[in-house]
Amino acid sequence: MSVVAQFEITYTQFLDEHGKAQKELPEFAADADQMARLYRFMMLTRVFDRRCINLQRTGQVGTIASSRGQEAAQIGVAAAMQPEDVLAPSYREHGAVIWRGVRMSQLLAVWGGDERGHNWDGPRRDFPYCVPIATQCLHAAGAALAIKMRGQPNCAVALCGDGATSEGAFYEALNAAGAMRLPVVFMVTNNRYAISMPVEGQTAAATLAQKAIAAGIPGEQVDGNDVIAVRHVLDKALRKARSGGGPALIEALSYRLEDHTTADDATRYRAASEVEEAGRREPLGRTRRLMEERFGWSDEREQALIKELEAEVEAEVEVYLNTPRPQLEDIFEHQFGNMPATLAAQREIARRYPVAEHG
Repeated sequence: MSVVAQFEITYTQFLDEHGKAQKELPEFAADADQMARLYRFMMLTRVFDRRCINLQRTGQVGTIASSRGQEAAQIGVAAAMQPEDVLAPSYREHGAVIWRGVRMSQLLAVWGGDERGHNWDGPRRDFPYCVPIATQCLHAAGAALAIKMRGQPNCAVALCGDGATSEGAFYEALNAAGAMRLPVVFMVTNNRYAISMPVEGQTAAATLAQKAIAAGIPGEQVDGNDVIAVRHVLDKALRKARSGGGPALIEALSYRLEDHTTADDATRYRAASEVEEAGRREPLGRTRRLMEERFGWSDEREQALIKELEAEVEAEVEVYLNTPRPQLEDIFEHQFGNMPATLAAQREIARRYPVAEHG
């Protein structure tokens, strides 16, 4: 018997959980302005996330999927992308889409049940939030095929969670990307739970990154709570994809510090001690400690930043709350060039039931 193929999965980390550099940092991490911008957007994501949950608890938006604890994975990948790239998110990546230009009021509109929010600012090629699990991976592969056929110098990025790697759509997207050497990067944020199902209950694989092997593409792990590592690894993968080097799968190891959504109760399946331990490895704390050590970040600058971001978020909340709600009849628009008589009759019925305003 002879060995016909062997594989390995690498792991990249620059900052440990205490914010201490474990090896020489990439060039961009020595730039105080770049690091301040990364930290600012991570903190903005955290502040916005907290406000979203408060809005949900008071009935002003619908179900929210919190991203607390996953800010580095989202901001790191967005920072590595170019405006011409195509992003296919799931439903938890508000940090990534805000970085790419989406307004927070537009995200609130989506969560408030107003699909006009998906007509958002930022790169117009980007896909809207995707609630069905893993189907955005197929969307990204399709976009990458179009990019390749047109000979464009950009690529697509699919963002998903560990639960998506158990879906057929995920494997189909990887297989298509590998077979056609598409310019696409699949970024899996392994936050340890697909709602209440831990990763160990989903797969016997030692890593999720190794699921790339069957598709003939490279897979690797990165510390998803280390924004420097995420940006560095994604930058390499994206550059390779854009230059014709083919797709990649990146598994970012992180942890979901909140419930799966505001409709979930994670205390039913997770011990408080586990969440507390994970909280000591969260991304904002370690990034701040690096900023203090290398760039003189202070408590005064921290508090000033938080105050500034809270005002920015509140201004966007006011835009959302003051936007007139769509009417029920609007669901009939933009479906047909010439509306069938049956739908026209239903629209007339819908006009009798106006939608109530916020609150």
